[in-house]
Amino acid sequence: MAFLLKWRAQIASGQMRVMFVDECHLLWGDVSGYGWSRRNQRVDVEVKSTRERQTYYGALDYLTKSFVVNHYSAGNEDNTVAFLKYLQSLSEESTRLVIIWDGASYHRSAVIQEFLAQVNATLPPEAWKITCIRLAPNAPEQNPVEDIWLQAKQFIRKFARLCKKFRAVKLLFKLFTHCQTFAFAKAFMYGYCSCPI
Repeated sequence: MAFLLKWRAQIASGQMRVMFVDECHLLWGDVSGYGWSRRNQRVDVEVKSTRERQTYYGALDYLTKSFVVNHYSAGNEDNTVAFLKYLQSLSEESTRLVIIWDGASYHRSAVIQEFLAQVNATLPPEAWKITCIRLAPNAPEQNPVEDIWLQAKQFIRKFARLCKKFRAVKLLFKLFTHCQTFAFAKAFMYGYCSCPI
């Protein structure tokens, strides 16, 4: 991404924080998956309720590869604004925040546009407090956060036998994701930034 190269020095110095953002809708049924057993023996995992769900918003820091996650009632414009405010609270007030995400309808909504207009006020684009960059439509492979969600769900499936209640599923999900560092190959797909040039 040309943007990341252009602002490399500011990213490395901490003046700008680039975050890949995505949402995950964790379902009670996510604990089930494929399992190995003896030949001709079926493995059943009891799922008591398929209606229980929890929405998580997650952000992967481009520079440090640290990941933060927060739970919300749903993926919508109000919760998106709440998550953006949460991300702002994790950085110094002078730090510019760059959000790279997909084109979900609520990412483009009037509520989000109003929030960004309020935050950025009369600043020129190169000084905006929050800049949002959209990935290509229908291209989840461009967002490394998608792989974190997949890894988290695979982790939960390994411990499915411990999940008698949905609260255990949520606990395992947060244990795997929150405040962790993810250094898998896709996390570096946009290059590596460690120091100013």
